[in-house]
Amino acid sequence: MAMSSLPREQSLLGKPALSERVAHVVLAACGVLSILVTLGILGVLAAESVSFFAEVGPVKFLADTQWTPLFAEKHFGIWPLLGGTLLTTLIAMLVSVPLGLLAAVYLSEFAPDRARRVLKPALELLAGVPTVVYGYFALTFVTPLLQRVVPNLSGFNALGPGAVMGLMIVPIVASLSEDAIFAVPASMREGAYALGAGRLATTLRVVVPTAFSGIAAAFILGLSRAIGETMIVAIAAGQQPTLTLDPRVPIETMTAYIVQVSLGDTPMGTLEYRTIFAVGLSLFFMTLFLNLISYWLRQRVLKGGAT
Repeated sequence: MAMSSLPREQSLLGKPALSERVAHVVLAACGVLSILVTLGILGVLAAESVSFFAEVGPVKFLADTQWTPLFAEKHFGIWPLLGGTLLTTLIAMLVSVPLGLLAAVYLSEFAPDRARRVLKPALELLAGVPTVVYGYFALTFVTPLLQRVVPNLSGFNALGPGAVMGLMIVPIVASLSEDAIFAVPASMREGAYALGAGRLATTLRVVVPTAFSGIAAAFILGLSRAIGETMIVAIAAGQQPTLTLDPRVPIETMTAYIVQVSLGDTPMGTLEYRTIFAVGLSLFFMTLFLNLISYWLRQRVLKGGAT
């Protein structure tokens, strides 16, 4: 019996089995493919953006405060689109951060195990709702509801879609924050209890500060998701690139402008068509920067857990 099992042990401890080698190759190919796709997207954006900036120039792109490339009098200042994007993102984060963090704290520290097993998957189901449904929900339900309490709120505005976008991001913030809070060592909770702290004080003064890096990473990932959202703002925010801080008026975001030009009315190869690549490249670097910050924060969480 021992001699018959020796070849099997050698195969386990020595050369990997064929299935393991195949799995390794497939996983490596998937990783390389994702990198190549990202580089291909970046290459297309950069090539078309170079042609755009050769005609417009970076100074006009960054210094002008009007964005009217489809009008007779053309202006190519990115700030109205950037301002609309940041305005809706700010509203979304004001909704998603407190709701997501409170949900994460409850699920991790206060909810019974049975309730946690039910509530967390139910919360994550919100992330599976198509964004076009959220867009029409913002346009046909949330905006008319807000018009009853917010004076001079336009039919297309930044407030309604921003709030609905925040609801859409709640599962991301809540799930990742809950994972970070749940990963806090039990010894820290027990130490606080031994010193006489209650559950609420332990959660607010020990657990949440310890998990801050992971919670911050969740917030930044939610912020990146809000910046890149398309359908909600394209449907409910309007398509008027106005540089404003008033959430009651129509605005246009960077993603909504890309949708507008991509509908097919603008001829390919024209300067107007190349504007979507310049906007897309700007959006790419914004989300890349946020994702790098999130990755750095998550690495801090892993290092803290390892120590």
